[in-house]
Amino acid sequence: MLATGWRTALAGAAYSTLLRLATPLYLARLWWRGAREPGYRVALAERLALGGPAQTPGALWLHAVSLGETKAAAVLIDALRARQPDLRLLLTHGTATGRAAGRALLREGDRQTWLPLDTPGAVRRFLQQHRPALGVLMETEVWPNLLQAAETAGVPIVLANARLSERSARRGERFAALLRPAAQRITLALAQTEDDARRLRQAGVPQVEVAGNLKYDLRADAALLARGQAWRARPGRPVLAMTNTRDGEEARLLAAWRQTAWRGPAPLLLIVPRHPQRFDAVAALVAQAGLSLSRRSAWGEAGPDGAACGAEVWLGDSLGEMSAYYGAADLALLGGSFEPLGGHNLIESAACGCPIVLGPSTFNFADAAERALAEGAAWRAADLPQALAWAAELLADAPRLTGAARAAQAFSARHRGAAERMAGRIEALFTSPAAR
Repeated sequence: MLATGWRTALAGAAYSTLLRLATPLYLARLWWRGAREPGYRVALAERLALGGPAQTPGALWLHAVSLGETKAAAVLIDALRARQPDLRLLLTHGTATGRAAGRALLREGDRQTWLPLDTPGAVRRFLQQHRPALGVLMETEVWPNLLQAAETAGVPIVLANARLSERSARRGERFAALLRPAAQRITLALAQTEDDARRLRQAGVPQVEVAGNLKYDLRADAALLARGQAWRARPGRPVLAMTNTRDGEEARLLAAWRQTAWRGPAPLLLIVPRHPQRFDAVAALVAQAGLSLSRRSAWGEAGPDGAACGAEVWLGDSLGEMSAYYGAADLALLGGSFEPLGGHNLIESAACGCPIVLGPSTFNFADAAERALAEGAAWRAADLPQALAWAAELLADAPRLTGAARAAQAFSARHRGAAERMAGRIEALFTSPAAR
C-alpha cells in the first residue's frame, strides 16, 4: 500500500512538472494554430485561468472539448433546461470549433470559457473563479489535476456520454498510477454501452451506469437537410460523400477513385475534411489528382451553379453544414475509419437517412458500428478500394439504397432516449445538498 502511494505521488508530481515546463510551448502552439484558425488566439489568458468574467457561484459546469462533444452536449443541455428553466450554465471547451458551436447554446446568465491547462495552479484558479455546484465532463475527458482540485473544492464530477475503448483502456493501464486515482474521483459515469461501463469500472470509476449514447438524440437539421437535397438535385448524377476525412485518407481515396469500375458515369465525389485548417491542402490534393473541383465556400446561398454541377469533386469547406452534406449524398464513406483512428460519428449520417460504408477502424464507435451493420444501415469495407467497389454496386441499385436509407433512419430513431436518462441523473446530483 505504501509503495502504491509513493508511485501515485511520484506520477502526479512528474505529470504536473512536465505540464508546467511545457506551458510556454503549449501557448506558442495555440498561437501558431491561430494563424489558420483565429479562434485559437481568443482569450489566451483563459487557458491558464487568468482573467475573464466569472460565473455566479452555484452554476452547472459542462465541458465539451470539441465540436462533436458540443453537438452531443446540446441535446443534454436542452433536456436539463426542460427540467430547470432557470439553469445557469458554465460551458467550457478545448477547441475553436467547439467554442464557436457552444456560443449558440448560451442564454442570459450563462458563461463560456476555455478549460485551462491541467496544471495544479490553473485548475485551482478556474474552480475558485467560477465555483460551480457540479461538473459534467463529456465522453473521455479525465484530467488528473482537475479532478483532484474538484474533489478538494467539493465539486462532484459526472462523466456523461462516457466511453472507453479497449485500446484506450490498455493504454490507460500503462499509466495507472496517474489515471486510476483520477478515475476514482469521478462521482458518476453515465456510460454509452455495457462494454464501456465494464472498462470504466475496471479503470477505477466507483459508480457507473449505462445511459446510452446522446448522439442518437441528435436530430437532423431540417433546413440544412433540405438545402443538401436541393444541391443533390442539380448535378443529375449520384453523389458519393466521404465525410470527416483525416490526413492520409483523401490521398488514398483519390488514388483509388480513378481505378474504380463505375457502372455508368462516375458519381460526383463530395469530400468533407474533419479539420478546417486542412481545406486548402485537400483542394491541392484534388488538383494534383487532375480532377475538377468546386468548393462549397464559393457557392454562397444560391448553392452550386452550372459550373459547380459539372465538377468532378465538391469540397465541403464550411462549418456547421454536415446535415446538408449528408442530405446531398446518396451514400457516404466514414472518414477516420480507413486509417487506424477509430472512426467518427456515424449516427449523424443515419439520422439524415444516408447509408454509410465503414472502414476497418471504428473502435471509437464500436457499438454503434456493429448495430448499424446488423440493422442494415451500413456496410463494412476492408480498405478504400473495396469501399469504392461497394459504392459502385450500391449506387447502381436504387431499391437497395432506398431500403438502406430507411433502415438508417429507423436505426437512429430506435436508440434515442439517452438525453432524458442522463438529465435525470445529473439533476438529482445538481439539486442535492452536497452540490450546494
